[in-house]
Amino acid sequence: MLKLSRLTDYGTVVLAHMARAPAQRHRAGDLALAARLGEATVRKLLKLLVRGGIVVSRRGAGGGYSLARPPERINAVEVIDALEDPVALTECSGEHHSCELERGCALNHNWQQINRAVRDALRAITLAQLARPGATAAPLRFHPSVRR
Repeated sequence: MLKLSRLTDYGTVVLAHMARAPAQRHRAGDLALAARLGEATVRKLLKLLVRGGIVVSRRGAGGGYSLARPPERINAVEVIDALEDPVALTECSGEHHSCELERGCALNHNWQQINRAVRDALRAITLAQLARPGATAAPLRFHPSVRR
């Protein structure tokens, strides 16, 4: 089963809150209250999101955290990559694959195609879409080399 970590789940909740007021600067404590999470957890998430280029931070009076880009220009795969290792369904389908069976495995190429299709599907979903309660995402577009 492909399952994202709890931290990634929490991160999307925090980002969705920020996406609903993208021009605003948000304080970690306010985000923690809005998301019903511990402030230490939110600070950890924000640090990862800043490092991943999803969020920017400003110090001082009027400082806080804001989205690095409009929520329509941030996609789900970027968020996941910032909070976890890049999405890879199998050892051989990731960026830095090191499967000991890779040389003689006939499935390697197929798993890489499947992994690309999953990443493309996640790339098609924006933070703006995720932030809208009950909204459905735009139709997913799959990698052209993947057949349905």
